[in-house]
Amino acid sequence: MKNFNSSALHSHSQSTNHIRERNSRKYSLLSVLPLRFSLRGYGVCMATLFLFCFGSLFYQLNGGPPKILLDIRQYLGGSTYLDDHGQPAPRVLPFPSQVIYNRVGKCGSRTVVILLRLLAEKHQFNLVSSDIHNKTRLTKHEQVDLMKNISSIPQPFLYTRHVHFLNFTRFKIEQPVYINIIRDPINRFLSNYFFRRFGDWRGEQNHLIRTPGMKDDERYLDINVCILENYPECSNPRVFYIIPYFCGQHPQCREPGVWALERAKQNVLENYLLVGILEELEDVLLLLERLLPHYFTGVLNIYKSPDYRKMGNMTGTVRKQTPTLEALQVLYHHMRYEYEFYNFVRDQFHLTKKKIGLKSVSKPPAYSNDFLRQLALRTPEPLDEDEELETDLEDANSWLVHP
Repeated sequence: MKNFNSSALHSHSQSTNHIRERNSRKYSLLSVLPLRFSLRGYGVCMATLFLFCFGSLFYQLNGGPPKILLDIRQYLGGSTYLDDHGQPAPRVLPFPSQVIYNRVGKCGSRTVVILLRLLAEKHQFNLVSSDIHNKTRLTKHEQVDLMKNISSIPQPFLYTRHVHFLNFTRFKIEQPVYINIIRDPINRFLSNYFFRRFGDWRGEQNHLIRTPGMKDDERYLDINVCILENYPECSNPRVFYIIPYFCGQHPQCREPGVWALERAKQNVLENYLLVGILEELEDVLLLLERLLPHYFTGVLNIYKSPDYRKMGNMTGTVRKQTPTLEALQVLYHHMRYEYEFYNFVRDQFHLTKKKIGLKSVSKPPAYSNDFLRQLALRTPEPLDEDEELETDLEDANSWLVHP
């Protein structure tokens, strides 16, 4: 009995020691595990913080996320939950994102439109070029309809058409930014005169398509006869052409005089980002590239490329002739307001070049100021306004084709 009790005690003691040893191992393992987990978590947190700071630094320095993050996103998949289920991010539009080029006829507009077509494809802006060439003056209802149509074009856009200035704010519509190009008024008139009769280098029959109803005696009318005998096509108000594009749709804008001239100047200062002159076209393109980079970046490289030069040379008017000095005197006097506006625009253009720091060799105008002053002195006094108006009314139904 005694031996049995001793054996039982010994067995109980062994089991108790075994349990204690097992518990001690368990507690020792539990004491080590939290330490390992806390070090790992600490490392993960620090690594995450470092990557966040590093990525933020690159984002701020480069104006966007670092390339490695973009690569990771592309590797993991281009879309996220927010992309698929959240509101789409608003598109950041360039400023200005609404531009109108109300191009003046025979002032290099076809050259610029060719450039714009190439630039629109390159820079992904919407170019809308109207095919309406002979309706520059609009009724109030037509103005509102056109302005609403223009405003509905997806931005960024550039709209171009032969049309006199449109005042959007008058009808409580957001006013786009305007750009334009003009040229020496006499050169513009001569280019238009011969273009209507003989077209350009795009094809010998181009002029027949444009003016099919023109009779031979009109088509081959000598330019000097047209000017000196005061044909409607070569006198006011027909030669008062450039200023209405900047004056606007008011009926008085089509009457040669100081009112239309001053209003055109005011609109140039208040509503046009740039009005260039064709005689300095390369400088015009450089300024447009500076002022509207999201539209015109790289325009000068395109303009100087051999392929474009080949296309651009096809737009030159053929069979142009220079009038006699006597005819030029009369024509200049008819265009005295046009020349005052042209000189104003040229001065503003040169001032803009100076402000931006653009240095270039300006080409001299087609007719020097001294020559024009001599023309003004030699030119006889014009007809009275009433006499000019009567002459225009009498010739309104003549055989000359109106534009």
